[in-house]
Amino acid sequence: MIQQFTAAIHAIKESGILTINPRSHDQQFPALVLAAGRASRMGHYKQLLRVPGRGTLLDNAIGQARQLSAQITVVAGAGYPLVRFRCHRQPASWIVCDNWQAGLAESLKAGVAALGPRVLGVFVVLGDQPLLDVDGLKQLARQARDNPAKALGASYGRRTGVPAWIPRALWPQVFQLEGDAGAGVILNRAGAGRVEIAGVQQDVDTPGDWRQVRAVLSTEQA
Repeated sequence: MIQQFTAAIHAIKESGILTINPRSHDQQFPALVLAAGRASRMGHYKQLLRVPGRGTLLDNAIGQARQLSAQITVVAGAGYPLVRFRCHRQPASWIVCDNWQAGLAESLKAGVAALGPRVLGVFVVLGDQPLLDVDGLKQLARQARDNPAKALGASYGRRTGVPAWIPRALWPQVFQLEGDAGAGVILNRAGAGRVEIAGVQQDVDTPGDWRQVRAVLSTEQA
């Protein structure tokens, strides 16, 4: 049993991708969790913040991504490998974005570049939105599978953002992004369909944000 467990979590480094579980159950509809940033406004690696009853903030994000796909890749950068070591929920693979300091666009490009030829598109999840509604995520997953060619994103009122589904036809635009420009730029340009996902407006960037989110999470756990 111990040998089987050890084999299951053994990491193999190949072409910059650190593979944990090579078995793919959802190859055409993979998900990326973008968690490479330094979180300078937080003052320490926010990926390691403890979410009540859910492990770290990154553990929570991986759990959210599992509502979208069984094939999850975490794009890491700042704090690696500590962030990985502290993560209890393991994705299918890890990618280390060496150029993470250049902004969010680099993480997204690194993740998309690593996806295989059978992929129809990619779900994108951020590592710092712990209040996302599960039913909304499941609705995003269903709509993407019903029409993989259509871009989809969470509704932010007048704009569309992540969590999102970016079809393969839009990937050339991903590689044109620079700095902190993310999936939202592409989604809004493409007129992406909007999915209502409660909690998208409440991310964790500062200690004040975290106090507010923890208060909500603690109430949910009570």
